[in-house]
Amino acid sequence: MEHFIPLSVPNFEGNERKYVNEALDLGWVSTGGAYIEKLERQLSEFLNTENVAACQSGTSAIHLSLVEAGIGPGDVVIVPPLTFIAAVNPVKYQCAEPVFIDCDDSLCLDPEKLRKFCEQECEFSGGSLTYKGKNVKAVIVVHVFGNLADMENIMAVAEKYNLKVIEDATEALGSKYTEGILKGKSAGTIGDFGAFSFNGNKIITTGGGGAVTARNPKKTDHMRYLSTQAKNDSHYYIHNEIGYNYRMTNLQAALGAAQMEELPEFIKRKQKNFELYKKMFEGFELGRLMEFRPGTSSNKWFYSLVVDREKISAGMRGIITELEKRKIQTRTIWGLINEQIPYLGEITYQLEKAPYYADRILNLPSSTSITEEEIVYVVQQTKEVLELFENG
Repeated sequence: MEHFIPLSVPNFEGNERKYVNEALDLGWVSTGGAYIEKLERQLSEFLNTENVAACQSGTSAIHLSLVEAGIGPGDVVIVPPLTFIAAVNPVKYQCAEPVFIDCDDSLCLDPEKLRKFCEQECEFSGGSLTYKGKNVKAVIVVHVFGNLADMENIMAVAEKYNLKVIEDATEALGSKYTEGILKGKSAGTIGDFGAFSFNGNKIITTGGGGAVTARNPKKTDHMRYLSTQAKNDSHYYIHNEIGYNYRMTNLQAALGAAQMEELPEFIKRKQKNFELYKKMFEGFELGRLMEFRPGTSSNKWFYSLVVDREKISAGMRGIITELEKRKIQTRTIWGLINEQIPYLGEITYQLEKAPYYADRILNLPSSTSITEEEIVYVVQQTKEVLELFENG
């Protein structure tokens, strides 16, 4: 292969330049303009939810959700250890305390361990859950790599213990349930709040940017208000609450509006490419392609190969470096958040599968523009590299 194959890059095939140029020509480039409202409408229609507020990032969407959920100093928020750190940092913004609970084999929060933590480690009285005297108020659920978490069972636990559920759907725009009581429901619309990201590597992008929604549309309105510095009067600059500079710009939204028009096609390509990867790795003994949850239609944002560490003792860094020499960009999963310096000493609960997968996941190129020829090359080279590092 003569050219480099990147991990995940944006794809501009539609009206991106047309819409961005129009925003530039009109002079509406900041946090006001018709494209912001257009993108919000597109997202509402796509997600089949009443109200969506466009904001600056997935991180700001999670932060606004925590603020709206009433999370404050000393409160406890249940979080996953195996995700990007931006899913957990907003808990600290609110001076609250994270408790890290293990994932299941989907890489998403384990509902059974969530239930056991609430039942065995906490006290529930008067409609409030407490852990060592501190109020447990919310749980952040991340749909990792577009794979839906077990929301039916997570929601059952949350409803029993009066926990607010914040869905981090930053990687899962377009993932939805196709079976069961949640049939037809999309990632980010099942819990109390849903956060989305349009970073450059996501399935659609606004450069930076994100969106937030809530089960109660009035709460989405309030988060939109908070995202504009809680401005009550734009002429006299009256502010009745502490707000944030979290509103998406019209220039970003112009890009996003064009990307939304292409999203269904992008999802089809992701799903088709996954099937090709899956077929080509069938029977390979040194690694298996991770499946997505049954009863769902995933956007299949990332493709994860689970490397057999019993047969390959070499570190993941060496594997990635060797693939880079062959012009293929790959990456591991994240370092566990509870092992990062800012979170050392935080409470963890039954972490078993999170460290297991953290040491085994190799993410493969998954751009919507990747070709079949490139996928074939990636698989061939990945197999060769893993065989190169095979023990003995």
